Amino acid sequence: MDQNITVAMAQLAPVWLNKSGTVEKAKEAMLEAAKKNADLIVFGEGFLPGYPFWLSLTQGAKWELPVNKELHAHYANNAIQIEAGDLDSICKLAKELKLAVYLGIIERAKDRGGHSLYCSLVYINKAGEPKSVHRKLQPTYDERLTWAPGDGHGLRVHELNGFTLGGLNCWENWMPLPRAALYAQGENLHVAVWPGGDHNTKDITRFVARESRSFVVSVSSLMRKTDFPAQTPHLEKILENAPDILANGGSTIAGPNGEWMVQPIVNEEGVFCHTLALSSVYEERQNFDPVGHYSRPDVTQLVLNTERQGTLSIKP
Repeated sequence: MDQNITVAMAQLAPVWLNKSGTVEKAKEAMLEAAKKNADLIVFGEGFLPGYPFWLSLTQGAKWELPVNKELHAHYANNAIQIEAGDLDSICKLAKELKLAVYLGIIERAKDRGGHSLYCSLVYINKAGEPKSVHRKLQPTYDERLTWAPGDGHGLRVHELNGFTLGGLNCWENWMPLPRAALYAQGENLHVAVWPGGDHNTKDITRFVARESRSFVVSVSSLMRKTDFPAQTPHLEKILENAPDILANGGSTIAGPNGEWMVQPIVNEEGVFCHTLALSSVYEERQNFDPVGHYSRPDVTQLVLNTERQGTLSIKP
C-alpha cells in the first residue's frame, strides 16, 4: 500500500520577541494541525520568538548604538535554551498529539557559553523527543549582526511514515553542498523554512524539488506592521521605517516533478494542510536520482563534518 504523510504549514506571525507568547501560539497551531489529522507541522525560520527585523530599520550596523544593543539584549532574553526546558511544553504536546514538528527557533546555546544566538531548526518526533538541532551554517547579510554561524551537527534526516525528512534554514537552501548532504542520507521530503516572503519561495521551492526529485515544503512566517507587540522596546523607532508588510508568507509545496502541489499562499494567516504520497518520489527517481544511479562517487564525493563545534574540550 502507498505511504502517505499529511503536512501542516503553520504560516503565522509570532508574538514578536515574546518567548512565552509565541510558545502558546505554536501550541495552538499544533492543536489545529492535529484536528486536521496532520503527521507533521512546520513553522517558519526563527518563528520562536521571531525574525530580527529591526536590523534593517534601526541602523543595525552602527557601532555602540543603544537601540540596537538594547533590542539585542531583549532578543537574547527571549531566545530559547533547550537545555533549560524552554521547549518542554511543545515536546509534551507533540507526544500527546502524536505530531512531529519542525520548529524554527532562535537558540541561545548553552554549549557555546549561553550568550550568542543561533538560528536553529529543531526536529521533534511523534514521541516528543528533539532529534536534531540544526544551527544555520551561514547567517545572511544583516543577520550576521545578531546570529552566530552554526555547524554540521544538525545536518541529518529523520524517518516519518516511510518518508525521509531533512531541513534547512532560508538561504541555506541555495547552498548546493548542504542540500547534497541531505540527499545522500536518503532525503525525499525536504523542509525549507523562511522568515516570510514569496520572493524567496516562488523559485527555489520548485528548483530543489526538480533537482532532488523530492517533495519540498517551504514554510514562511508572516509579519505585518500591526503584528509588533505594544511592549516591544523602541517600537516607535522600528515602526518609523517599517513597511506595512514585512513578510507576506509564501508557504508552498512542490512535488518531485517540480510542479506546484500548493501554490505560494500570501497575506493569509493559518495552518494549511496537504497530503503527500511517497509513490510520486519513486516515479520521478526512475529517470534521475542525484545520489543514486545518476551520481559518480568515483569522480566527486562530499565530506560532511557532523561534529558539534565548541571552544572548550574537557579531558580527564
